[in-house]
Amino acid sequence: GAACASTTRPGGLGLAARLNVERCEARKLADGGEGDAGSESGGAPRVREMIRMGLPVEPTASLDRKKVGARAGRLMAGLPAALEALGERAVAEALCANGRIDVEVRRLDADARTGALTRVAGAVGALLLVGLLLMLSGRNPFWILFEALKAIFGSQRGLEGVALRAIPILMTALGVALSLRMKVWNIGSDGQFLVGAFAAVGVGIHLDGPAWLVLAAMALAAIAAGAAWILVPALARAFWDVNEIITTLLLNFVAVQLVTWSALGFWRDEKAAVIQSTETVPYTLPDLPGTKSLTVALLVPFLIALALWWVFRSTTVGYEIDTIGGNPRAAGFAGIRVRRRILTVMLVTGAIAGLGGMLQLSAPGAQALNAGFSAQFGLSGFIVAALAGASFAGVIGGGVFIASMFYAGLVLQTKGLSVYIIFGMYGIILTGIALGEIAARFRLERADADAGAEGAGAEGADQGASDGSGAAGALEGAAT
Repeated sequence: GAACASTTRPGGLGLAARLNVERCEARKLADGGEGDAGSESGGAPRVREMIRMGLPVEPTASLDRKKVGARAGRLMAGLPAALEALGERAVAEALCANGRIDVEVRRLDADARTGALTRVAGAVGALLLVGLLLMLSGRNPFWILFEALKAIFGSQRGLEGVALRAIPILMTALGVALSLRMKVWNIGSDGQFLVGAFAAVGVGIHLDGPAWLVLAAMALAAIAAGAAWILVPALARAFWDVNEIITTLLLNFVAVQLVTWSALGFWRDEKAAVIQSTETVPYTLPDLPGTKSLTVALLVPFLIALALWWVFRSTTVGYEIDTIGGNPRAAGFAGIRVRRRILTVMLVTGAIAGLGGMLQLSAPGAQALNAGFSAQFGLSGFIVAALAGASFAGVIGGGVFIASMFYAGLVLQTKGLSVYIIFGMYGIILTGIALGEIAARFRLERADADAGAEGAGAEGADQGASDGSGAAGALEGAAT
């Protein structure tokens, strides 16, 4: 009841947690006495109920049989199972007798540098596997790699082609990454992207005025449409705990049909003879200086990523979002309005994806809406955000990498490489990155060390009935 949690990061992938006991209020409460968290009917029942629910006994601490809370932006997960076996009374006695317990736990999330290195290693390993498979099939992997790199870096056209495909992927990925910080899975970014483009084209073909005014109105309409498209799933998730994966995913199909209907029906361009689409929007964003086909839209995802990074690094809002992602019930006990935050974050994710649809629509050559407008940008964005671990810097790097693969694949198709082989290469590389992300969560330990820890934990637990230090020893032995 009086433990203050703090975190330190030693070398390696582990994370150490230290419980510094300030006073022995926990023992008094466990014995039924009155304390800071006590009540007229006795403190112990209330404390045990709070521990069972995973709530902190005091606003500055979080003591649980299985969890230790940390005021570091994210809640730590995972005290060993020995905590549960010992029970509240033994834990309280151990705290009072020892005055301090050092517990080393394994975190589910590795540090950013290790995660990045393992993802890169996974991608390199996947490339080696792809090369081996290509050699076994009678193809020259070195020629394919050379042509892919030449297509991307061999000319300004290649670099700009990658950037054009990166813009919509980055916009949808940033929206998904924001929701993932709260452990909300927005699978509907593709639908929000399409609806944003739908609203933007409606404004663009019907509103007359200066280009800057029409483009601003298109952007606002796209933001509002993307947020409105996720409103129902957001309300259902925030107030009724309805699984957002199903609701957002199903709305993707509705968005595709809406866009197809507009291209074939009420906004159809009667002059288009080959590709059926809506009327062309006669406005584009200003060109990016020094480029031939890029506009200032390229700057938008980088600015959004920078803003989101600052929010999570320096503001209370970012801390609250991360806290909700770690433990929503503890966040609510701490005074955070969980429902409001979930609703707000989901609306913002939809707005970002909707704005991405407008940016794609305002690019030169893509100023009309048709059934193939999205090209699965939302799905690509979700993959990027998931593999990046909701890191905004990782999203930028991953989005550019995926866009590079897409562009290189298009060029390789023109040189005779089958589209199915290209899709297979994509799948292997993405699987390698995913395996690298998983590998970052584990570390190797000597088997005899594990056995010794288990023995120490068992010995400490046997002594726990006689004195409180035995409980502390069981905690230390089982957790090392």
